[in-house]
Amino acid sequence: MKQIRLMMGMPITVEIVDAAATAAAFDDVYDFFAYVDKTFSPFKEDSEVCRISRGKLRLEDACDDMQVIMELAELTRQETHGYFDVWHNGTFNPSGIVKGWAIDEAANLLYRQGFENFYVDAGGDMQVYGHNEEKQPWRVGIRNPFNRKEVVKTVELTEGGIATSGLYVRGHHIYNPFKEDDPMDVIASLTVIGIDVIEADRLATAAFVMGKEGIYFIEAMPDVEGYMIDSQGMATQTSGFSRFVAA
Repeated sequence: MKQIRLMMGMPITVEIVDAAATAAAFDDVYDFFAYVDKTFSPFKEDSEVCRISRGKLRLEDACDDMQVIMELAELTRQETHGYFDVWHNGTFNPSGIVKGWAIDEAANLLYRQGFENFYVDAGGDMQVYGHNEEKQPWRVGIRNPFNRKEVVKTVELTEGGIATSGLYVRGHHIYNPFKEDDPMDVIASLTVIGIDVIEADRLATAAFVMGKEGIYFIEAMPDVEGYMIDSQGMATQTSGFSRFVAA
């Protein structure tokens, strides 16, 4: 069974291969994403994120999930030497952490229900488990940032997360905390594969901000691999990335 719903400004796709898949299982996932949108949206005035930004809610008084997000954000800020920061000009926006966390939590909902073969995809970032209908690893395409109809690499995953950071879909939504006017036009896209989509998403965002140094940052991090395409169309991959590439 497979469903696609437009939520949080993007398509969210869930596919469950297991025969026990039910409509209720899909509803659980999408209900969770609705909660995430209500709580963490930087565009809804009554969300906790917006209330924190306006000074109407103290971080310590926010929900337990917000505390988890803040811990992940601080860990990422430290690991990336400040290239990732959820505060920008006094505005609080943890979206660079929330998306990957939400996908992972949604996948965990299904895993705890006993499903073994499925994926959750939100806007192109994914968490996968098990195998597809052909009992083969899930195949995920990395799009050409200059021609979104073209896939430049296909990777195979049976458990883990994959996320791509770039400006070619959503425009200039990422910023460099060390250089306010940085156009960030050196890198076209940077894809990261991690043990889960939380790792892939948060590190892909930070590495993209680093420019061409980002792929070296990913190379040095444990348990992640990366594939970078620069503005000239030149691709660079980490030393272990090839083991995921489909034959």
